[in-house]
Formats: sequence, structure tokens, C-alpha cells
Amino acid sequence: MRIDSSSVAQVSQSSYRAYLDLTKPRVVALLVFTAVVGMFLATPVGIPWHALFFGSLGIWLAASCAAVINHVLDRQADARMARTHRRPLPTGSVGVRQSLIFAAILGALSMVILLVWVNVLTAILTLASLVGYAVVYTAYLKRATPQNIVIGGAAGAAPPVLGWVAVTGTLDPHALLLFLIVFVWTPPHFWALAIHRVEEYARVDIPMLPVTHGVAFTRVQILLYTVLLVVVSLLPYITRMSGPVYLVGAGILGAGFIAYAVALLISPRSDLPMRTFGYSITYLMALFALLLVDHYLPH
Repeated sequence: MRIDSSSVAQVSQSSYRAYLDLTKPRVVALLVFTAVVGMFLATPVGIPWHALFFGSLGIWLAASCAAVINHVLDRQADARMARTHRRPLPTGSVGVRQSLIFAAILGALSMVILLVWVNVLTAILTLASLVGYAVVYTAYLKRATPQNIVIGGAAGAAPPVLGWVAVTGTLDPHALLLFLIVFVWTPPHFWALAIHRVEEYARVDIPMLPVTHGVAFTRVQILLYTVLLVVVSLLPYITRMSGPVYLVGAGILGAGFIAYAVALLISPRSDLPMRTFGYSITYLMALFALLLVDHYLPH
């Protein structure tokens, strides 16, 4: 029997893509970016190469592991939602058993790398955030309370702290400021998406805030959290962690976010939830980039 090499290559490429999709690469890339910024902010001098490389790799593998577990636990709901029905598990591209083995490999590699080449505290905190997202949030909170994303956001806010600890081996108040920024950013970011997908969340019985309290109430909460986020984003300047360049940039970015939140509150336009969601991602990336740039400017 003759095996077509092009067919084998196609299958291999398809399998690789399916496993890559399980790790939510775009989401994980944003998390690792905030972790790397945390590393640079942790020291006024250069970062040891092993902390930068192995710290980033270990955090990336742990976040990927959590994403795979999230796929496994959410597979039935994912199959019924337009946003997620093409994911690898609902389509059958990868099975549950293979996904769990893949997650176990990613998680084990992460812990080995962080324990051997980084430090114990980073490994412990990374494991805690992995369990917090994959188990506490996905398996319990997500279906238990409309405040799921608020409480569960703590796991997603951990990477800047993990990056900081990877370099210094200790927790620092400034690292916790970075955590607070991402923590407060998470609800308005995700609730904008939840408004856009409110009917789908209702259909799969996931009690997101717009499902349980209505879209109008959620729009108000987005605005309130956005205002709080802008206030929190000024703390690095107030605590002298950052300088005037960051202050100006954070103010401009915050004004843009508030403008989207106000528009979302008063306008019935159907495109605004996803536009707000998209801006929130740009906002966080730009804010952390500003922190990094400002860190190396003379104050």
C-alpha cells in the first residue's frame, strides 16, 4: 500500500494546529508579555538571561497547560456556542485523553523548568495560578456565580508577579500593583465580550453578569470598573514606580477606555461591545509597554 507523503504532511500539520489551538496562543502571548514586563521592571539593571528565558518558558508552558484544561472542562458548552464550536475538542480534532496527556506534559515541564532553573517561589505561585484558573475558575466559579470573572481574574492577573519573582525571588509591593492593574482590567474586558455573546452564554447556562443581571446593568458595571481601572493605573506614578511619560500615556489610554465604556452605556450600536473588547486588549498591551519604556527613561 502506497502512502501519499503530502497526505501525511497534511495530517501532521492539522494535528500540530489542533494542539496549538488548545493552548490559546494569543491569550497566552498577552499573559507572557505582561510577565516579561514584570521581569524588566523588577530590576534597574539587565535581567539574568536564565531568568528571562526559563522564566518566560515556564510561565508560558503553565499558562498553556491551564488553557488546555479549560478546553477539556468547557468542551460541551464550547460545542454549543458559535464563538467556540470550531475548537479542537468539539470538532474531534483532538480527544479528551490526548488533551489531558498534553496538559500534563506542559504542566510537568513548566514545574521542572521553574524549579530547576528559576526559583521555588515562582514555581509555587505559577502552580497556584494554574490551579486557580483551570480548576477553581473553570470547574467551579464559572458556573457558580455571576462574579466568576471578577474572582477568577486573580489567576489571569498573576503573570506580572510571576515575572517579577522569577528575577528577584521575592514578592514586592510594586509587583502587586501590576497584579492589581490586570485584576481590575479583567471584568470590563470580559464583560464586553459577554454582552456580545449573552444569548450563547444563556443557552449553555453559564451565569455571566449580562445573563443574570441584564445587559443594561452590565454596561453600568463596565463603566464603573473602567473608571476604577484608570485610577488604579495611576498608582505606578503615584508610588514613584514610573514617571511622567507613563502618566501621560496612561491618562490618554484611560480616557479612550472610558470613552468606549460611556459609548457602550448610552448607545444601542451592536458593534460597540466587540469594539470595546478589542480596545481593552490594546489598552493593556500599550499600558504595559509604557511601563517598560518609562522604566528606562531618566526621571
